[in-house]
Amino acid sequence: MFIQLNGVSVVGMESHPVRVEVDISQGLPQFSTVGLPDASVKESKDRIRAAIRNSGYHFPRAHVTVNLAPADIKKEGTGFDLPIAIGILAAEETLAPSSIANACFMGELSLDGSVKPVRGVLSAAFTARDAGVASLFVPVQNASEAAMVEGIAVFGVETLPQLVEHLCAREPLAATRVDADDLFMRKRRFEIDYREIKGQKQALRAMEIAAAGSHNILLIGPPGSGKSMLARRLPTILPELTFEEAIDITKVYSAAGLLQPSEALIGVRPFRSPHHTISDVGLAGGGQTPHPGEISLAHLGVLFMDELPEFKRNALEALRQPLEEGSISITRSAQSAVFPARFMLVAAMNPCPCGYFGDRARTCRCSPQQIRQYQGRISGPLLDRIDLHIEVPSVKYRALTGREEGESSASISQRVGVARRLQEQRFMGQGSQTNARMTEKQIRTYCQIDEESHRLMEMAIEKLGLSARAMNRILKVARTIADLEGSPAVESPHIAEAIQYRSLDRSLI
Repeated sequence: MFIQLNGVSVVGMESHPVRVEVDISQGLPQFSTVGLPDASVKESKDRIRAAIRNSGYHFPRAHVTVNLAPADIKKEGTGFDLPIAIGILAAEETLAPSSIANACFMGELSLDGSVKPVRGVLSAAFTARDAGVASLFVPVQNASEAAMVEGIAVFGVETLPQLVEHLCAREPLAATRVDADDLFMRKRRFEIDYREIKGQKQALRAMEIAAAGSHNILLIGPPGSGKSMLARRLPTILPELTFEEAIDITKVYSAAGLLQPSEALIGVRPFRSPHHTISDVGLAGGGQTPHPGEISLAHLGVLFMDELPEFKRNALEALRQPLEEGSISITRSAQSAVFPARFMLVAAMNPCPCGYFGDRARTCRCSPQQIRQYQGRISGPLLDRIDLHIEVPSVKYRALTGREEGESSASISQRVGVARRLQEQRFMGQGSQTNARMTEKQIRTYCQIDEESHRLMEMAIEKLGLSARAMNRILKVARTIADLEGSPAVESPHIAEAIQYRSLDRSLI
């Protein structure tokens, strides 16, 4: 008997509708799967056979052929276990073909018939809805994230017999419902605040500028000067996510298999802090089956790279494309995948191996050659892609023990929000959303400067040896400074302050 039903193939962030065709014919007992399946799909026959038998149903002693169409798309993952098993049961007339006609199935089967969670369910739910499917059956652990998609009924399944009873209308399942607005509108709570930072007024000003324009920033200073404290508090002043941005982030975490069963939607901007021993694949993503790396997991959030020179050279150079384009393309011999990577890079480093070069309190033990080699681990092209380079000196005792508190994250966030709204109005319908993402044409349009500012730029380029990319970065930062002050035009004080945040890439590094 021949049966066909709906499934979904998920590759990276993309998903495609798949027609699962099951044919049972006379012949020697055999189970074959065609349609460009990978190893995990081919292995499913043993899981499916055991799951059906251990669930109390009959597995046919005949020739079983499963075709996954279209055959030109590679099928990977364990999500095809459930639709194939349902197709076999329908072909054996345990289920009526009409009960699966307008439904889609996705899930991995255990040998005892229980249904285990899979990756990429959120993306698959969008694909199933767009294909006109009315019902989606997924593992119960993935039901909440799938229910975020409107226009399709989502059912969480714990075991294969439970699904069969539902399809036979004997024990119907209740559709999973999630109040997306309630999840999204929950106010974020942070246990840290910029109020706790002592001293470092210039660094705090730079962090505010970085947040206002979504600029990349490099913090340079001795150990214990507060670089990590400054970086980890950056999410407290970033604008809250829109619902569309929250869905984009959740898709990435769903594809990576990092979404918790109780977490249907990620409502706060991610903060990722990989260790400096991470590989280039772990940072950028990839592998035999492309999966998102740390830069994609930081999408629309913050990627904090502490001890930047200690990272492997290949890992650092892998940052160059996503910093410019906001996405990363992973290409392998059999397939390719594109992952979003529009993040803020916050990097921190010591000025030398011992960490005390230029420190006022302690003497550096490193030779000039050691200092040059250490600072030279960061290439010029990567530095050019970092908008602000900030020196974070050690804090004096009186500043540390003083009773005076710094400005709170809430008040800084208000100014950042005003600046971001100005940028949204400026770039409405143009693709860019922040000053850091301005194109060459937009820079010429929105960053026009007067003669005095031109002289300042000329002096900076001649004395510091800045590249054309660095010059554009200065103009973008100056535009953000003007937005924070509510100025419609970029003036010479804004240019001067922006140049100040670029001086370290030639005088120190």
